[in-house]
Parts: sequence; C-alpha cells; structure tokens
Amino acid sequence: MDGLKHAWTMFNPPSAAKSNNVKEDHWQDRGPGYVIRPDRNQFRSNVDKHMIVSILTRIAVDVADVELNHVRVDKNKRFLGEINSKLNRCLNVEANIDQTSRAFQQDIAMTLFDEGSCAICAVETDLNPDGNGGYDVREMRVGKILEWFPRDVRVELWNDRKGVRETLVLPKELVAVVENPFYSIMNEPNSTLKRLVRKFNALDIIDDELVSGKLNMIIQLPYATKSETRRQHANDRVRDIEFQLSQSKQGIAYMSAEEKFTVLNRPLDNNLLAEIEMLTNLLYTQLGLTESIMNGTASEEEMLNYTNRTIKPVVKAITQAMHRTFLSKTAISQDQAIMFFQDPFALMPLSKISDIDDKLSRNAIMSPNEIRTLLGMRPVDDPDAETLRNRNMPIESDTIAADPSLALEEGQNET
Repeated sequence: MDGLKHAWTMFNPPSAAKSNNVKEDHWQDRGPGYVIRPDRNQFRSNVDKHMIVSILTRIAVDVADVELNHVRVDKNKRFLGEINSKLNRCLNVEANIDQTSRAFQQDIAMTLFDEGSCAICAVETDLNPDGNGGYDVREMRVGKILEWFPRDVRVELWNDRKGVRETLVLPKELVAVVENPFYSIMNEPNSTLKRLVRKFNALDIIDDELVSGKLNMIIQLPYATKSETRRQHANDRVRDIEFQLSQSKQGIAYMSAEEKFTVLNRPLDNNLLAEIEMLTNLLYTQLGLTESIMNGTASEEEMLNYTNRTIKPVVKAITQAMHRTFLSKTAISQDQAIMFFQDPFALMPLSKISDIDDKLSRNAIMSPNEIRTLLGMRPVDDPDAETLRNRNMPIESDTIAADPSLALEEGQNET
C-alpha cells in the first residue's frame, strides 16, 4: 500500500493530494546513487586486464551451474528430499535483493579465485544468531576478508540499506569461511597465476612504449661528441628535428648531407612471449583445463575430467563451509544437510541420452516423468508415468485379464 500511495502522489498534482488528505510526497531520499553496480566485488589484482579473467570466469560460471540445496538425508547420508526453508530459497531463488542464487554462486567463486578466501555471511536471519543456534537464513552476501583474528574475521560487506560498504568484525562460527582449493596455484605470491600476471604486466609496458608515438631513431652526426660543446650542439640538433616534425603537417624534417638517420623499427628480441605461453600451458595443466574446454569443443572425457578435478573441489569447499556454519548441531542430528547436484545429461548427445534413459526406465531407476523433466519436457498427467517398473514386461493384471486360467492356476497352487 505504501508503494501504491507513493506512486499515486508522484503522478498527481499537489492540489489533488491535498484535497484527498494524502501526504505530499514528491521527493524521497533513496540513498546514494551509482552509475555502476557498487555491490559487485572488484578484482584486487590486475587479472581483469588480461586473458586470465576469461579462465577464472569460465570456471566460476561452471561452478554456478551446480545446484545447491538444503536437503534431508537418511542414515546413510543419501538424499531424501528438499527442505522448504529460507536457506533453501537463498540457494535456489535469490540470495539477497541484488543477486539471484546463480549470481551469488558466481560471486563466491570469483571472490574465491581473486582473494584466495571469502566469507559467506548471513546478513538477515529470523532470530539473533549470536547465542541462538536455531536461526534460519533469509539473506546472504559474499564478503572480502580483510583481517584474520584467532576467533574472528574482519569482513567488508555491502550494506543494501545504507548503500555503502561496511567493515564488520564477525565471529568465525557465524561466517562460512571458504578457502580456495587451488590457493597454491592462484593466490600464492610466486604461484603460476601470479607469475603469469607479472609477465602480462611486463608485456603491457612494452606495448605502451611501442605505441607511445616515439620515433626510435639514432642520428649519426658528422663530428665526434666527446666534448661538452659538441654534445650541446648534438642536443640542439635533436631538438630542432623534433620541432620540425611537430610543426609539419606531414611530419617532414630536413637533414644535412653529412647526417645519417638509423630507424629502430622493432624492439630488441626477448623471451617474454615464450614464457607467457609456457606459463599459460602450465596453468591449464594445473587447473585441469584445455584449449578445447575454453572454446567449447571438448569431448565428454575431457569435460568429465575437468568437472571432477576443477569444479567439484570448489563446489565441495563451498557446501562444506555452509553446512558447518548455517546448520546447527540439532539440524545435523535431524539429518539435514547442504548438498550439491549436477546434471548428468548436460554434456551427452541425444543418441546416448535415449540409450541411457531406456536402461534407467527398464531397470526401474527412474520414472518416465523424471526422465521427461531431465530432457526439459513437461510431465504428463498419467499415473503410470510416475511408477517405477520395466515397460518391456507386461503388468500382472493385464496378463490375467488376457488369460483367466493363469489366475486359477495360481490360486490352485496357493491352495
């Protein structure tokens, strides 16, 4: 009602508002405004300037594709069903007012790769989490850890109520602290990723010098420049040529017959590009990546290796941190858990999917409606489509209806 009332007063003249005893509300302070999203975590290093950001984004997008759920398990830790809780809504619908669940997971992964660790904080709960273990999480945000204490961490978080970033000291038991499983590869000072960043920065410096407008020429004068006077004459000659080139529309300067110009048309050769290529291949190997994965032409075996070696360790670190922090001991004793699920048919061609679906249905592992859901099709309103049975075998009732003597024989045997 407040939103409708505000919209009504904005689109009606003041006289109409006063005549209807409605409070005039033509302007409302909505907090600070920004041109770009201020809640987005920015890269601390310079990886966003190079091809490295494409590698990290590819991994983060694949991490966000994995589904996280607040579930109930049996005594053997097997999945039974989802729990309709606020925490499960944060993991599947929206984590906060600015981020969906998918954007939230990608934010976790990108912060993890850039910082080496991150803090998943419950910014809104139904109960006070301090001293109360039975609270439910309503909103979550990703924070950067600025300082470590024995039992606390200093975290930088975006406050969507005030529109600013705030620094808070929070106890570790209330914050899901996630560490990058590939910390020694990505975040150590002399790790492969950091060395590659430094090589790219050196390459950028060389490129800036090449395109800075310098002529890179050597002037050979007809006299020796050992004395101070001759060196002064040489400097005057250089300044004169610079003045001529700057004042000429076509960039033309004159020289005497005794002078010679030598143009340095290329920089000195170095091994920088070879080192960058070597470090890039080394980074791919250590992260379980290949060129075909990056350009989308990877085979099923390559994607399976990439999923098991790269994606699964990151997702498992995230789920274990949430499981430890946001589920109390009572909830864990009640067989609650946070689990991740991957689509097993995402990378399979249709020919293989049809063969696997036939085997799953024939062995009563999946019902037809469950298979239709995996294929992106709507379930059918047929009770038989919800049953688990072998479709290649006849139903007992249909067999008896076709041959009543079978029922009689069966009854005689039972007698």
